[in-house]
Amino acid sequence: MKISKWISAFRLRTLFLSLSCIWAGLLCAEISFQNNYTIALFTFLTALFLQILSNLANDYGDSIHGADHAGRKGPQRAVQSGAISKETMKRALVLFSVFAFLSGCVLLFASIDVIGTNGAIGLLIVGLLAIAAAIFYTNGKKPYGYAGLGDISVFIFFGWVAVLGSQYLQTKSISEEAILLSICYGLLSVGVLNLNNMRDIESDKVAGKKSIPVRIGLKNAKLYHSALLIIAAACLYNFQMKAEIALPYRLACMAIIIWNLLKAQKAKDHASFDPLLKWLSLSTLVITFLCQISL
Repeated sequence: MKISKWISAFRLRTLFLSLSCIWAGLLCAEISFQNNYTIALFTFLTALFLQILSNLANDYGDSIHGADHAGRKGPQRAVQSGAISKETMKRALVLFSVFAFLSGCVLLFASIDVIGTNGAIGLLIVGLLAIAAAIFYTNGKKPYGYAGLGDISVFIFFGWVAVLGSQYLQTKSISEEAILLSICYGLLSVGVLNLNNMRDIESDKVAGKKSIPVRIGLKNAKLYHSALLIIAAACLYNFQMKAEIALPYRLACMAIIIWNLLKAQKAKDHASFDPLLKWLSLSTLVITFLCQISL
């Protein structure tokens, strides 16, 4: 099977988000002058495996439950299109679950001198929950993504778990700065999901997928999206003030978020919503980079 089919199924444009959330936690650890590069490497690697697992599980689950039906608009999915068979995709889910678990175990082993045995056990449980959350978002008899609970899950795992967890692995502590960034990046991640759901609102209605936009309508979903980004911007700016980020960098970050907000308000259909997923995901990486170079 062509590797290009798998690369497409991995949804590379979403991986910026995972990298950004982990990097944000490492930024907070760096403020305390503590960063172990081995721990950082396996934190990034574990997050990437979890994100790819989530994307593949979403591809498989939506094909099973009907969200990726023939009338769906947007990027063509691997299982729906027949590029990857259901059986092969199921094997890939098992494989990436194992990859995420093993990488997570190496991560905990590398950080055990920092967080201790109890901390390692606690984070192991969190890691297993993250694997389960990635799989059952669109899989199982009652996938929670079809009940509109994906936003809460994304906020928890991309915000609290990714940002706070990556700082905790380095410092065995959670700072006020990290809490602010966990809210910021959690909300920006929910924003990416909301763009996806606004793009797919019509096909999700047909499939019975009760995402937030399906429940409240496109107009209100845009207001919801604006609220997500505005609160995220406020938390980010508060962090930047505490971290003494220079004013030009703060203003650049605010401009990036405002640009994404305005573009989303102007979007009307799947064709105009779809590129915004990539841009908001990439924007989180640019924002993190701007914060990093200004420390």
